[in-house]
Amino acid sequence: MSRPVKLLSISIALVCLLLALNFGLRSSMGFFMAPISNQFGYGREVFAFALALQNLWWGLSQPIAGAFADRFGTLKTIWIGAVLYALGLYVTATADGVFGLNMGAGFLMGMGISATGFGVVLPAMARMVSPEKRSFALGLGSAAGSAGQLLVIPVAQGFISAYGWSTALMLMALCALMMVLLSSPFRQSNDVSGNAVQSVSQTMKEALQEASAYSHYWLLVIGFFVCGFQLAFITVHMPPFLSDQGFSSEVAVASLSLIGLFNIFGCLLSGSWSGKYSKKKLLAIIYALRALSIAAFMYFPMTTYSVYAFSIVTGLLWLATVPPTSGIVAQMFGLRYMGLLYGIVFLGHQLGSFSGVWLGGYLYDQTGSYDVVWWAACIIALITALLHVFIDDRPIARLRTAMV
Repeated sequence: MSRPVKLLSISIALVCLLLALNFGLRSSMGFFMAPISNQFGYGREVFAFALALQNLWWGLSQPIAGAFADRFGTLKTIWIGAVLYALGLYVTATADGVFGLNMGAGFLMGMGISATGFGVVLPAMARMVSPEKRSFALGLGSAAGSAGQLLVIPVAQGFISAYGWSTALMLMALCALMMVLLSSPFRQSNDVSGNAVQSVSQTMKEALQEASAYSHYWLLVIGFFVCGFQLAFITVHMPPFLSDQGFSSEVAVASLSLIGLFNIFGCLLSGSWSGKYSKKKLLAIIYALRALSIAAFMYFPMTTYSVYAFSIVTGLLWLATVPPTSGIVAQMFGLRYMGLLYGIVFLGHQLGSFSGVWLGGYLYDQTGSYDVVWWAACIIALITALLHVFIDDRPIARLRTAMV
């Protein structure tokens, strides 16, 4: 395709549906923790560790998936990822022990998610649209993931109630294969970046060396680690946490659904504001507000209304970090190797996700409470807010020189 794609187009709509399915399927895994753990007689740490492995493998394979997409195209990457995603769900459904759970829900799903999710699709979306619409497109793609969380979680819970957890996972595996059909907009290469100053002669190795030597890039990686810690912990452990507090499963479903619903608005606003205001300052504000919301949630008496209020605020801040973070990567280094460089940033996010999911299960089994992890998430969010103040989000010197 030689011309930019309009935001209101079938191509963008299909891409958004793909991201919704990718995000919604994985976001529902927390509801499988109780039935799987009860059937096998395990503590929560076992399945939590499998989901932590999922986040770890997702992160470790994300730079590889991004580099593969940069080199061989987004379409092939998504096809491979959809098959791995579906296979992971099927292996989890038929698992008869710890190895099967770790292989299915951990290793295979993690790789499948990386090849069909934000790290591969958002850079492709950025190349599909004109430069002035790029930030909003990133917000739109992030919002689509939130819509998936809103729509798929109730369906997954309904599958579990009607058919049991194993059959529910098999049905979700069929849904994962639908991403092959939704990837059709990427049949042709979309490279309309309009980024005339980026060096087309730079090799992937040179791009990697350039980014690894830039300290502000690593500050961005550290910040996304904290984002992953918070989001993965809440996604996986919010349902059992609310159950421990005496709330019904319907409240947990409503909580995560509210997060998904208001995340749509948060992503759209973040995408819009990222194109108008300083991205690093926006990130600093988001992390500071996250810290305040967690502190208020834990400090004041917990009621159904406070759970819903926390879910709404959390939703507004949930994936609002993605448009400015991915936007800073493109702003710093250009679009040519954005899949690889954003993939490394996302690896930091997933290392945080691994820590949040696993520590949530481990510390719960050790202490009988999630309080330590909640307060840790609050403190590191404040630290991250301060770190982003010092990030230099301008194009690197090579690009600034080319602009002169």
